[in-house]
Amino acid sequence: MIGDDHPIGEDELQAYVDDRLEAGRRAAVEAHLALHPEVRERILADRRHRAALRAQLQAKADEPIPARLRIASLQAARRNRLWRRSGLAAAAVLLFVAGTGAGWLANDGMSETRVAAAPTAVIAQGATAAFRTFVVEVAHPVEVGAAQEAHLLQWLSKRLGRRLEAPDLGRFGFRLIGGRLLPADSSAAAQLMYEDATGRRLTVYVRAADGTETAFRFKAEGNTATFAWIDQGFGFAVTAMASRDELLPIAEAVYKGLTPKG
Repeated sequence: MIGDDHPIGEDELQAYVDDRLEAGRRAAVEAHLALHPEVRERILADRRHRAALRAQLQAKADEPIPARLRIASLQAARRNRLWRRSGLAAAAVLLFVAGTGAGWLANDGMSETRVAAAPTAVIAQGATAAFRTFVVEVAHPVEVGAAQEAHLLQWLSKRLGRRLEAPDLGRFGFRLIGGRLLPADSSAAAQLMYEDATGRRLTVYVRAADGTETAFRFKAEGNTATFAWIDQGFGFAVTAMASRDELLPIAEAVYKGLTPKG
């Protein structure tokens, strides 16, 4: 409790990490941290992680807006779609939808235009950056350990705005060791980390995302591989130091484990 203000909770601590607090509450949080050095160290570590992730993605943020995404281009494209609406266009849309349903797996053979526009590319990039940041950690690979799994999933679910479960990857030799909250533009992302008996790690990354790309997108960067997809307003990614063929069945299991039942 700071003065007459309400107690400092986890939501305000995370808002402090994300620089989303108004001046009055920011001062209250800083006073709270001054009185609780163990909490202060954790929050300062979160802010350092946030800054590191933002720095890794800054080059992408600094790129100029592609011509196809400018307002004038979007308006022109919309007019063209309206003018060309016909029975033939409707048939083409139906064929596209059918093809998407049959083509569950998207890969690097996609055209450059489609790959550049794929929202899954953003998810894959964020997941890869987060994986590389935390997979090397020895003392603090996760923020909340698997011993507090129920608390971890409840907390992450609240921050994401959707129920989050930890898929069981035991048949692949991986067990959950914990997870953490990450910044993702103006929202939040969750990272669940798994480890096998040899110490090799794998992460599951979840954040809100636009798009309807239920097909998998594969991204390989050095020795790191990621499968990403978007479903019902959220982006998902599975990342590990693994081959495409080894990671694919794990990604499929995660997809099934995270898909709402019923």
